[in-house]
Amino acid sequence: MKVVKEWKKVLEEDLSCICTELKEQIDNPSVIILEGQMGMGKTTFAKVFINSKDTMSPSYSIINEIGDVVHADFYRLENEEEIVHLELDLQLSGKKYFLVEWGNRFVKQIERQISSDMSFYQLEIEPSSKDNIRNFTLKKYTDL
Repeated sequence: MKVVKEWKKVLEEDLSCICTELKEQIDNPSVIILEGQMGMGKTTFAKVFINSKDTMSPSYSIINEIGDVVHADFYRLENEEEIVHLELDLQLSGKKYFLVEWGNRFVKQIERQISSDMSFYQLEIEPSSKDNIRNFTLKKYTDL
């Protein structure tokens, strides 16, 4: 993977600017794997990215579609075969962004299931030195 951009010491109120910058840095359409420990703010980031306060973690429904974004949470998926049943290619038709929480272990399977014109990125969210402050690293997959 190649590092595209890093943001250090990010507060929640900075996320709107981070999302704008991120959208300027990536190709469209794109898959963005949101990576980070439980409670790091993956769903909070997705809400700001989608620009909707009504966005919920799709933990129970697995996939939500909002405008030109599909937001998925693969935390509960147990194996790669479950990806096939999600019909990702149909879900992503005409969409700009596919945000995936807990998707890192399924990247190869996602890539096999969707259109080849999508670029793949990972957004790593890590704790900083203080509570509620995060570091973000955007990386582009180069080995798919």
